[in-house]
Amino acid sequence: MSRLRLNQEYRNKIANRMRVHIEAEDTQEKEKYFVARENMKPLQDKAWDLAHTIVRRTYTEEDVKMARYLQNKFDNVNTIAPDSCFHFGYMGQKEERDENDKPKMVDARISEHFNFKLDGNIDGQEYNKSQDFGYAYFRDELKAQEGCNPDINIEMEDKQSNPHQTKFCDANDKYLGTSGGSDNQTSYAREWNDEYKLDLIGREYCRDRQLNCTKQEYDTLMIWQKAKGHLIMCHQKWIKSVLDQMKEIKVGLKGYKYMDEAIELCTELGLNVQEHEIIRTNSTGLVIYNPKNLAERIKGMKNKNISREDKIKARLLYNKQQSTQ
Repeated sequence: MSRLRLNQEYRNKIANRMRVHIEAEDTQEKEKYFVARENMKPLQDKAWDLAHTIVRRTYTEEDVKMARYLQNKFDNVNTIAPDSCFHFGYMGQKEERDENDKPKMVDARISEHFNFKLDGNIDGQEYNKSQDFGYAYFRDELKAQEGCNPDINIEMEDKQSNPHQTKFCDANDKYLGTSGGSDNQTSYAREWNDEYKLDLIGREYCRDRQLNCTKQEYDTLMIWQKAKGHLIMCHQKWIKSVLDQMKEIKVGLKGYKYMDEAIELCTELGLNVQEHEIIRTNSTGLVIYNPKNLAERIKGMKNKNISREDKIKARLLYNKQQSTQ
């Protein structure tokens, strides 16, 4: 029996199967990402409860109620608005340089901007929105959505902005509901943001409200804000490890002439795959012509209104099945 020669289509199919397999493997990088993601929501809720306490020390419920009464009574009063971001600060000390360029401590207000929205900043800068937090937190949902790619910014990290990246970022943002303003919010952004809103007195922009807090409260909020950045970092490290492995795999596949060499590589890496499976798959590496797999694929198109936990379980099960096929 003659050996089946590899072509680019077969190489792409095998590489796609390997990507699924590698992402399904239990690794330290993946575990750190999962832990950071699962810890995020409790930290967010704790930080929000603290923010609520700080805000209501300045803008009491009675004050807000009175302001709303006046706003409803007079057409020219517009002072109540919901908000999700705040400038919190306290009087402390910071380091400066004296005339001899030596360090000295001076009294100063220590403040930071804290944004609780899904695309809120992670660096304390009011206008720096973060796509990557939503991509990291809702990775499973985006991964399961056709046309979306939660890893796109990591994959394009060393490349200039390009239409390929823009296409996936736009699709991600639209699916999460973080683009297009409040009229375009899907359930993810809307439900997330609705949890973290307070009615405040003042002008529209949060920079007009500098709210006082204690150093301990400030430090607690900083722990939450840094946790958002930590989740993004864990996502990046995990996917970078996947991409590094895929780079080596693609180099190897490019050098192989025959299918059995590629199959041997898959076997050595823990992926059990046969020649006929590669031949019978589509360009993404998914087996669709096998009746059982096709039936499962069609069934998966129904009953899409399921919880986030069930989606994650389904995705993990799918990855496991793909890695063992």
